[in-house]
Amino acid sequence: MVAATHTEIEIKLDADPEFALPDLSALPGVASVGAADEHHLEATYLDSEDFRLIRGGTTLRRRTGGNDAGWHLKLKQPVKGTDADSRLEIHKPLGRGVRTVPASLLGLVRVQLRGAQVSPVALISTTRTVRNLLAKDGTVLAEVADDLVSAHSLGHETMVVSWREIEVELVDGGLELLAEARELLLAQGARPSDVHSKISRALAGRLPAVELAAEGLDDVVETVDDLLIEPLPPKKSGKKKGGPAVRTVRVERPRETVVVAPVAAGDVAQDYLTEQFAQLVAMDPRVRLNTDDAVHQMRVATRRLRTALATFRPFFAPDAVTALREELKWLGSDVLGPVRDAEVIREKLLADVAALPAELVLGPVARRIQLEMSAEYKTAHKSAVAELDGDRYLALIDGLEAFVVAPPFSERASNPAADELRKVVRKAAARVGEHVDVLAGETVGSPEHDFHLHEVRIKAKRARYATEAARPVIGKPAKQVAKGMEGITETLGNHQDGVVQRQWLRDLGVRAHGAGENGFTFGLLHGRIAGAAQHDENLFTTAWDQTRAALAVWPG
Repeated sequence: MVAATHTEIEIKLDADPEFALPDLSALPGVASVGAADEHHLEATYLDSEDFRLIRGGTTLRRRTGGNDAGWHLKLKQPVKGTDADSRLEIHKPLGRGVRTVPASLLGLVRVQLRGAQVSPVALISTTRTVRNLLAKDGTVLAEVADDLVSAHSLGHETMVVSWREIEVELVDGGLELLAEARELLLAQGARPSDVHSKISRALAGRLPAVELAAEGLDDVVETVDDLLIEPLPPKKSGKKKGGPAVRTVRVERPRETVVVAPVAAGDVAQDYLTEQFAQLVAMDPRVRLNTDDAVHQMRVATRRLRTALATFRPFFAPDAVTALREELKWLGSDVLGPVRDAEVIREKLLADVAALPAELVLGPVARRIQLEMSAEYKTAHKSAVAELDGDRYLALIDGLEAFVVAPPFSERASNPAADELRKVVRKAAARVGEHVDVLAGETVGSPEHDFHLHEVRIKAKRARYATEAARPVIGKPAKQVAKGMEGITETLGNHQDGVVQRQWLRDLGVRAHGAGENGFTFGLLHGRIAGAAQHDENLFTTAWDQTRAALAVWPG
């Protein structure tokens, strides 16, 4: 049976045994609260011996009782601008082999397990009392679960822990309802939870502690309990202008000055690579499930990693990044590229056809585009998943993980990040300018011109990613340059998409003609896209002028 998926968005709060739920009908949009419905749930959580899934924000469990008994795989995903937790949940019925994890679920976390076996790590029993929050028309806006939980960790150390928690999960309501529910429950005496899942609490004593990276003032503040901290102007060091600034802070209790060393360039590079690697791994199961935008996001993470390894190359040992960059190019271009291209071209061509007056659409144009490009996408996606199951891909993941955990730093990596990243961005921007200069002597619309526009886009993307990485230590100037480079990559991305679309339109038109269909509309679209290329180039010129203005005030 095919696994069912849905996105779970919820808040979780702790509560004392004597806690009483407030009047939930007071929440905006809630007309009534459904009757309490009690369930007894028994769940066995599985993971590798070193908790690879849980450490990656993933949970795998087998649960009985309630309305959704079966196998559950939950993949964490962020919800911007809210305290809510969001997870993509994949559910499969228990079937006959109640002790055997479905192969389809294990396949989704192959990139995290990488050969490690899973076994039970905890048993969690829950007495759950559920109440639905209903709108006037009876629509279920959210589900409020009052849970009494008892957890037994398994393995070398057995621990029993119990607690009470309140969960509010959205059904057909909006995020604002969650925010209001959270405030109401906190006012009643509930407390913010310091864990995001029951299994994290059950294994709290066995999971590795989260290490805070020494990334500067923000992290220092987080590690000092209950201190009021305000910035002081940098002390004059007597060094000539351009020397590394020393950040100082005044601590009110107790009164003393804490001097924080400048952030090292290697630390900034490592943090950026770690973030992009985590994004790549997070997108892997979503690509396999073919969720919206997953291929795009995984490809972006791949490109950011490849670009960052090139941009930050001076901070690492000689030739340390060469092999990784080649494999990332294979993943981004050869594996994910055909899937993403088919997806983009299908959507853009269908939108172009829909925008045409009906009298200019001759024949089953949209149908041919939909059928052929969907078949292309399906074939490319199947091929990509096969590569993700292969040894080459897993070897790349192993190599990337080893690199981001313990980078082979060069001596230059210990230099102040602000100084080094200014140089890195200047160099990346200069390369963009060199390719822009080449365009001046070429014929607009020629293959050579299109090629160099594509090169400008590639170099601008590298400069953009470098500037984004520099933003935490450079500040506003980095934000402005990154915005300019983003404008260049977007306009030239449209231009490059047009080049590829015209190739596909020619092929589609030829096949339509061969099938006895009218090829007029394909030719019309081809001409319109060619005409739009000039508009894209004009936008690029404006974006480049804006970027140069931002670079003119780039810190020395």
